[in-house]
Amino acid sequence: MKPMKRLSILFFALVFSVACATQEQATQQTQQRGVPVDVEGLTYPELNPYQIPEIETFELDNGIKFYLVEDDEVPLINLNMIVRAGSFMEPDEKVGLAGIMANVIRNGGSEAYPENELNQLLEDRAARIEFGMGFTSGSVTLNALNEDFYDLLPVLLDVMMKPLLPQEKIDLAITQRRSGISRRNDNAQQIGSREFGRLIYGEDSPQGRMMEHWTLDAITREDLADFHKSAYTGENLMIGLVGDFKVEEIKPILEQIFSEIPAGEKNEIELPEVDYNFDSSIHFVDKRDVNQSVILMGHIGGMRDNPDYAALQAMNEVLSGGFSGRLFQNVRSDQGLAYSVFGNYGSSALFPGQFYAGVFTQSSTTAEAIKSVRNEMIKLQEEPVSQEELDDTRNSILNSLVFRYDSRSRVLRERMSNEYLGLPANAFESYIEELQTLTPADIQRVASQYMRPDEMRILVVGHGGEIGDQLNEFGNVQEVDIEIRRSLEEQEVVSGDVAGGAEWFNKMSGAILQNGNMEGTFKQEGIVELNSPMGAVSLTRNEEINFKENTFLIEMLNTPQGDITFNISGNQGTASLGGQEFPLQPAQIQQQLGEYKVHYLNILANRDEFSVDMMGTEEVNGEDTILLRVRGDKTLNFFLNMNTALPVKMSYEDFNPQMGGDILVEMYYNQWTVSDGVAVAYEVVSKVAGEDQATVRISDHSIE
Repeated sequence: MKPMKRLSILFFALVFSVACATQEQATQQTQQRGVPVDVEGLTYPELNPYQIPEIETFELDNGIKFYLVEDDEVPLINLNMIVRAGSFMEPDEKVGLAGIMANVIRNGGSEAYPENELNQLLEDRAARIEFGMGFTSGSVTLNALNEDFYDLLPVLLDVMMKPLLPQEKIDLAITQRRSGISRRNDNAQQIGSREFGRLIYGEDSPQGRMMEHWTLDAITREDLADFHKSAYTGENLMIGLVGDFKVEEIKPILEQIFSEIPAGEKNEIELPEVDYNFDSSIHFVDKRDVNQSVILMGHIGGMRDNPDYAALQAMNEVLSGGFSGRLFQNVRSDQGLAYSVFGNYGSSALFPGQFYAGVFTQSSTTAEAIKSVRNEMIKLQEEPVSQEELDDTRNSILNSLVFRYDSRSRVLRERMSNEYLGLPANAFESYIEELQTLTPADIQRVASQYMRPDEMRILVVGHGGEIGDQLNEFGNVQEVDIEIRRSLEEQEVVSGDVAGGAEWFNKMSGAILQNGNMEGTFKQEGIVELNSPMGAVSLTRNEEINFKENTFLIEMLNTPQGDITFNISGNQGTASLGGQEFPLQPAQIQQQLGEYKVHYLNILANRDEFSVDMMGTEEVNGEDTILLRVRGDKTLNFFLNMNTALPVKMSYEDFNPQMGGDILVEMYYNQWTVSDGVAVAYEVVSKVAGEDQATVRISDHSIE
C-alpha cells in the first residue's frame, strides 16, 4: 500500500469543535460540584490526522475500470458496480422497463444458477447478490466472507451476463408494479414530491414521466433482453472492491473473470435540455381524505459545477437547515404555521436540480403558510445574515459532513461517484475549502441571484372543502389531475357531451334526491348475501352515513367472526369486535369505505368533486340506457334508464393484487324505493370479473 493522504481541513475543524464542547461540558460539571477549574493549565495530546486510504485503480482492455481498497478489519469483501444505464434509456411507451429488468435478473437467476439454487447458495454462505437500476445509473453488489468471495465471483458473472429472464418472473414484477401504481396516491407527501417534479421538468420529460398500466402492458421479454445487452458491457461498468484482500493477489483473479465481458458501446447520458421558463403559478391536488395541506413552492435549481455551489448550500442551510433554519424558527416555532418545514437548493451533475421550500400546515392556514415561507426568502435577499448566523451555519454543515469519510467504503463510493458524474476527484475537499471562505455578502448575493420568490410554481395537496378559496390570491388555480387510468386511451380522455352529461346528471340527481339535497344522516338496514369460496354467507348490515361530513357507522351482525362495528370519521376509525375496540389503519379505512365511495348517494352529495360526460347510449339487459362517465378518484360509468333517469347499472375497473391485473366491477340496481324524499335501490347485485359476488337487499331507509 502507498502512504495515506491527509484531509486536514474538515478533520481539524470538527475535532476542534468537539474538543471545545467536551471541555465546556466537563468545566460546567466540575463547577457544579464546587471544585475550582484551572482552564489555563489544561493540556491536550496531539491529534491524530485523519487519513484517506489510497485507492488502487486499473482498467481492462474491454473498458471495465476497477477501484480497490484494502481493509482487513473484518473478514469481508464488498463488491459494488456502477452501471452506465438507467430508466433515462427507456422509450416513453415502456416506462418501468429498466427496473423490471434488474428485478428479473436477480429473481430469475441463470441457467447454471436458477432462482432457488441461487438463493440457497447465497443463504448457505451468508452472502448477498443484488441488482438495481435507477434514473441515471444501475448497481450490482456482491457481499461475502473473504473465504467465499472467490467462489461466488463466477456466480455473479454468470447471473449478470446470462440471465434466464423467465416470463413468470417478468409477469410477477409487472404485477408488483401495478400494485404500486394503485397505491401511489395514498400519501399526500409522495403526491406532492412527485407532482412538483413534474411541474418543474414537464410531465413528458424523462424526469417527469410515470410508469402507467399501459407502459407495463407494452413491455416484453425481448425488451428486457435488449436493455440488458446494452447495459452490461465493459464500457459501461465501474467496479469497486473494499475488504480483506491483497491487491496483488486479487487483481489477476479479477482480470481473468471480468475480461470475458464484451466491451460493447458506452451509453451516453444525454438528457434533453430542461424547457423551463420562470413564472408564477398555483397548482392544486384535491385530496379529500386529509386534514392538512402539503405545500411545495419553488422553481428550477442548478448544476453541481456552479462556482457558487458552496454558497448556495449555505444559503439553503440558513433558510431551511433543520432546527436552526429560519423556516423552522420563524414559520414553525414562532408563528405556529407548520407541522414540518423543509427545503433544498438542488444542484445535480447531469441536469438542473430543483429549488423548493415545503411546509405541512393546517388546511385553514394554507395561504398564510405560503406567504410566510415566501417572506423568509425575501428577507434573505434584502437583509444580510449576521456573521454569527453564518458561522453557526458553516459549523452545522461541517458537523453534518463528519461521517462523509468515516469508512473506506464511503471513500471508495465518493471517488467512483465523482468520476461517474464527471466531477473532479477533489470535489468534496474543494467544497469544504469554499465553505471556509464564505461571507455574509456571499449569502445575500446568491439569495438575490438564484432565488425568485415572486416567480415560483406553488403546489398544494390538501382538502379542497377545508381550504376553500384561499389559493385564489396566488392566481388562477390549476387543478392537477392525479387520477389513475387503465389505458392510454383513457389517459388521453375521450371527451363526451359535457352539456348532455350535466343535463342527465341533473335528471339522475332529481330522480334520486327528490327533496333536492342530501343533507343529514342516511340510515338503512338490510341483508347482505355473499358468495364466498366456502359457500353462501348471509349477514345483517345496518348503516348510518353522512356523506358530506365523511362519517360512517357500519354494523355487521351475524358474521362468522361475530358482530363487528366500524366507526369511521374522515381519516380516523375504529373496529369493535367481541367487546374490544381496535384502531383502523388508513389502508383498512380505505378498504372498508371502497363500496361507499362509489355509491350513487356519495356522488350526488359531493357532486362538485366530479366531472361528468354523456358518452351516448348502451344496451343493458336488453334495454337502451344513457351512459354517463363520472370522473373522480375513479372513473365510473352510470347507465341510466331513459324514462326514469335512475341508474340501472354502474361499472368501473379496479386493480386486484390477487388476480394480478385489472378487474371489472359491476353493480346492478333494482327495486327503487322512495322514503324521506330519497330513492334507494332495495336490491343491488354486484359482480366482479363477471362472477356474482354479493346481493344486498334493503328493508328500510331514512334521512335524519
